Amino acid sequence: MSFPLSPRARSGPPRRTLLAAAPAALLVAGCSAGSDEPDGATAARPSAAERTRARAARDSRALAGRYDAVVAAHPKLAERLRPLRADVVRHAEAFEAGAGGSASPAPSVSASTAPSAGATAAAAPSSAPSASSSSAAGVPANEKDALAQLAAAERQLADRRAEELLTAPAELARLLASVSASGAAHVYLLTEARR
Repeated sequence: MSFPLSPRARSGPPRRTLLAAAPAALLVAGCSAGSDEPDGATAARPSAAERTRARAARDSRALAGRYDAVVAAHPKLAERLRPLRADVVRHAEAFEAGAGGSASPAPSVSASTAPSAGATAAAAPSSAPSASSSSAAGVPANEKDALAQLAAAERQLADRRAEELLTAPAELARLLASVSASGAAHVYLLTEARR
């Protein structure tokens, strides 16, 4: 049994036009939905967590450089600041290890090979030349003011890390929380050292 064609007029474009236009519409939609980068570039771009880790490692390395600058300007503080600086270097190493070593570590003295207080003061300019030479000019001449400046840098970094842990993945959030708490302890110790 055959069905008769409907006598009513069809509205809209003919079916052939739709079938011809559909692949072009899909092609345009596919091009606009993707990124402008080649296929491999998206996979090569670091994730937000990797960028946070790399930034945290750089921040810790820069903070270690500030410690070096203070020790270079005030050698009497070397013994007091050595354990705090060693913690900061370990923080940088922890962030770098979690990133698969993708962050480029700055030259530094590791905690296991930290020299004595006198050697630290003498070696500080050569162990991180760019950090200490650029920061040495910014170190206050007064020991108490230098410690206050160092405490302020630790506090700022600890606060930033406490904010970042809210959006970080669980493992990175735990590391950020731990390092932020350590930074807060450093602030306390540096503040007490000024008295």
